[in-house]
Amino acid sequence: MINEQIRDREVRVIGEDGEQLGIMSSREAMRLAEEAGVDLVKIAPTAKPPVCKIVDYGKFKYEQTRKEKEAKKKQKVIDVKEIRLSPNIDTNDLNTKVNAARKFLTKGDKVKVTLRFRGREMAHMQNSKHILVDFSESLSDIAVVEKEPKVEGRSMTMFLAEKR
Repeated sequence: MINEQIRDREVRVIGEDGEQLGIMSSREAMRLAEEAGVDLVKIAPTAKPPVCKIVDYGKFKYEQTRKEKEAKKKQKVIDVKEIRLSPNIDTNDLNTKVNAARKFLTKGDKVKVTLRFRGREMAHMQNSKHILVDFSESLSDIAVVEKEPKVEGRSMTMFLAEKR
């Protein structure tokens, strides 16, 4: 909210250079802002009384968007990549999948390893758990198991994350 949009009876006012001007009526704060040739901007509407600052609104808005962009640049988005296996996978195929997972982990992503069961394979689910254990052991130098292998419907899943 800026200038005439501020309807509060009393506001705490901060000057252009950051010094506290105290609590005063919003009319008086508006007068001070007009004398300085800038705007009165409400920066903390939930405070009791609300905090308003005497500042150039255009410049204030620009600084705010710049700070938000800087914060966005510094944050890291972590994706979850999925690798699907079957219970009757061969060792070379497993090694290929391990290398793909290694590539994902070094990029900083998390890896969801899914062991999918079809038909009669459902009867031997617990015998196939060793595949996920072998998978995690072959990546133990760069990854830790975030979630242990767990059966969910027709699949068994496990999550791996990069070691810190």
